[in-house]
Amino acid sequence: MITDKLKMAWKRGLAALIPNSCALCRLDSSEVVCHACHARYFQTGQTRCLQCALPLPPASASPRCGDCLSNPPAFDRTLSVCDYAAPQDQLVLSLKFAHQLALAPWFARMLRDSILQQQGHELPDLLCAVPLGKDRLAERGFNQAWEITRPLAKHLGIAANMHLLQRSRNTAMQSSLPNAARARNVKNAFCVDESQQESLRGAHVGIVDDVMTTGMTLHEIATMLKRYGAAKVTAYVFARTLPHIH
Repeated sequence: MITDKLKMAWKRGLAALIPNSCALCRLDSSEVVCHACHARYFQTGQTRCLQCALPLPPASASPRCGDCLSNPPAFDRTLSVCDYAAPQDQLVLSLKFAHQLALAPWFARMLRDSILQQQGHELPDLLCAVPLGKDRLAERGFNQAWEITRPLAKHLGIAANMHLLQRSRNTAMQSSLPNAARARNVKNAFCVDESQQESLRGAHVGIVDDVMTTGMTLHEIATMLKRYGAAKVTAYVFARTLPHIH
């Protein structure tokens, strides 16, 4: 007990000597994002499409957008924290390309809060991360989606499976392609580990990623999971790209 108290005191003292800075405004902050930036950029109360998480008009008569009503994706629901827009997009870029891995647990906490704020939301049976191809994983050194998935699963008290989803081939980065090419790029690009296919039957699977752009990647994954018997697929993404940015 005394040892634990000394450790906590040491950590608090160290934090006082070496203050952190907010990842957005760069002012001193004990949190990854300071309270002022959190209130300014993450308290919008935006109503979103239940299925794809795009913003809905305030007076929308349906919980789904027109595109999801006319051409629904294979995933059943999407929960996101924010739009992929300035300055929140810099957090994603810092995690993915500047190796600021301390952001991943914060993304997970923000996702947890968004999930728990949804009344009656059914938690999935397990969480998986959108997998990276071998070449990109070797180049980057980590999968940012998995770095978010692991702490999110702990927060929610459900299992996380790192190996269930796999890439069957390398693909170009979706963000580098025009919309028309994105579906072709990820077509048949994912597979399920053969030893774990039976675990999908009747399961509600949560798929975690840092950003949803057009939703083509998550649609392809959800299509495959349902082919193996998954009953429901929910996407959990930190940021959702707005249509005009595609």
